[in-house]
Amino acid sequence: MFLAASTLVVHVQCTYGVGGGLMVGFYDGTCPSAEALVKATVESAIASDKRNGAGLVRTFFHDCFVEGCDASVLIDSTPDNSAEKDGRPNLTLHGFEFIDMAKASIEAACPGVVSCADIVAIAARDSVHLLGGPYYEVKTGRRDGRVSLASGTSDIPNPIDDLATLTSSFAKKGLSQSQMVSLSGLHTIGKATCGAFTNRLYNFSSTASTDPTLDAEYAEQLKAACPPGSETGTTVVDMDVATPELVDNQYYVGLVAHKGLFTSDEVLYTSAETQPQVLRNAQSAYSWTSEVVRDLTAMGDVEVKTGSNGEIRLNCRVINP
Repeated sequence: MFLAASTLVVHVQCTYGVGGGLMVGFYDGTCPSAEALVKATVESAIASDKRNGAGLVRTFFHDCFVEGCDASVLIDSTPDNSAEKDGRPNLTLHGFEFIDMAKASIEAACPGVVSCADIVAIAARDSVHLLGGPYYEVKTGRRDGRVSLASGTSDIPNPIDDLATLTSSFAKKGLSQSQMVSLSGLHTIGKATCGAFTNRLYNFSSTASTDPTLDAEYAEQLKAACPPGSETGTTVVDMDVATPELVDNQYYVGLVAHKGLFTSDEVLYTSAETQPQVLRNAQSAYSWTSEVVRDLTAMGDVEVKTGSNGEIRLNCRVINP
């Protein structure tokens, strides 16, 4: 019997030394309402459409993989610069408007104090919790970056990556293979466009039209939703077939049943290196929730800017003059 992930509050020890000087309660003396204001915005976003929560979590991931967790993914392109959000892996990101709304609320209460990078990290935590996952403390004190290049988005993991490529991508950010497996579990929420997985449905190899590791019935369901030619369309399907609007361990249960959507999902179960962790997380919701809180915290530490490095952006979409 699986434990209910939604009932778990996980405490992670946080110090000044980890994550470049971040700490829990960084704004307690300068903007004590900051986290509450972010949460109110996220609650409204999820009430409107639960997919918005998945979008905010994905924004956090994609931000941290390029230039570190510095809100560089939020910056708009200009005539002189193609920014991260216009890099190919980020073209389907959504929910930027909710970060803008949270920032506006905070600026009204505490102008020039709270970084956009911290808002992104807090919004991701609130999204995980409000969609049924664990609550955890977020270290804050990040500053916003001043560089955002579409060319930098090649560091973001790809849904067609094999295990070696995935492991290498995470290692470049100081994250282990085990952390990669646990963070991949957040594919339990959200949707994907057909182009992210039709490589498994049609012309898979010289010997198989469809990826033979994909459950046959599930493959037919995916083909019905994404017929040939749909690779460039806007049709989306759930990434978790069981509980697509809940943060839980059903992603791993799906992997064991060969119902992982992406190549990068399926290889976690078919690879001997990572299969034991997948099986453990499929059998125990508590196992995964403990792992993912630890590893979301580690993700939030990636290449952060603190102190005099970076800035507190006044508009999350624009570098300060």
